Amino acid sequence: MRHQSRRRFLAATGTAVTAGLAGCATSLASDGEFDVGMTAVAFTPPTVTVEVGDTVVWKNTSSRGHTVTAYESLIPDDAAFFASGGYEDEQTARKAYSNSLGGLIDSGETYSYTFDVPGEYEYLCIPHEQAGMVGTVVVEG
Repeated sequence: MRHQSRRRFLAATGTAVTAGLAGCATSLASDGEFDVGMTAVAFTPPTVTVEVGDTVVWKNTSSRGHTVTAYESLIPDDAAFFASGGYEDEQTARKAYSNSLGGLIDSGETYSYTFDVPGEYEYLCIPHEQAGMVGTVVVEG
């Protein structure tokens, strides 16, 4: 009898903890403050889906500096290039980062961009691209 009570208690506690943690995993980006978080070497979530006209907000939730830079060749043909720092193309954004950390988003800061053309947009963090810090915005429309 004693073992059954203990098992019931552990099962109930485990379920409550799991449910609580599941909420934490999704609340980071869905709390209304931002859409995509930036951890040490990842965008979280790596893919976000929005509607035409929606604004995506990225927030640096880590202690490292990051950029948000579109892969110029991996955005829709009719879409404008986007990058933290306001650069007009990928080469300029990369050069600005290399020369003076241009486009860097410090810890706790945000960057936002409004998507007006439907399609798939691939983007990266310049300093952490080699570590796999890339993301996708899917714009439905």
